[in-house]
Amino acid sequence: MRPNLFAATALVALLTVGAGASSSAPGAGCALPQGAEHVTLDPAEFTTHITNGWWPMRVGSRWTYRETAPDGTRQRDVVLVLPKTKTVANGITARVVSDVTTEDGVPVEVTRDYYAQDRCGNVWYLGEATTEYENGKPISTAGSFEAGVDGAEPGVIVPARPTRGMRYRQEQYTGHAEDRAEVFSLREQVEVPFGHFRRGRVLMTRESNPLEPNVLEYKFYARGIGPVLAIGVSGDADREDLVRYTNR
Repeated sequence: MRPNLFAATALVALLTVGAGASSSAPGAGCALPQGAEHVTLDPAEFTTHITNGWWPMRVGSRWTYRETAPDGTRQRDVVLVLPKTKTVANGITARVVSDVTTEDGVPVEVTRDYYAQDRCGNVWYLGEATTEYENGKPISTAGSFEAGVDGAEPGVIVPARPTRGMRYRQEQYTGHAEDRAEVFSLREQVEVPFGHFRRGRVLMTRESNPLEPNVLEYKFYARGIGPVLAIGVSGDADREDLVRYTNR
């Protein structure tokens, strides 16, 4: 259950930011999408030049994470902003970002994510092409989706101006991909192998998925860098730490 202290803040956020999102999010003041509602976006209001302070995606930027499971298993996750773009089915041209997870050098999951930024600075998530591996061999592409195909809808991965209690969907492909997020705090501090990020420079979000109601994760974004830490606190107790970051 969401803490009561956020109820009033969330209501204000929904009234001021969420109103009108079902018809045209950017055209309605860059409102954030909610639930499974349909949004109509204007491709002219989007760019592949992603400058959002909570996750700037300059071409060539690379994040390397160490993911640790409760049993001690470790995986390596490398996220790289590619010079490639892709026009997705809803007409928006997106930046392609590679996300490769390996264990002992063997691929576990290989993904191409599609992002674009609206005129207000919100970073939208427009789909992914993902392949899961077992013993180094591809076994599934479940979870892949593209906004505008088979009813899939885009979501927001990072708001331009997050406020505590703000809620939004990150992706919507009914029955397959339904991640949701809520801004939990903007006054956190965090330490990972890459370094220490002081209080007031860290955004903390609470992320869930109605398809997996027992799973809850907290993510931490450092201003000017992006995601630095993810902690599963229910259903999945993995921890993902940023160990290296380069911005070319």
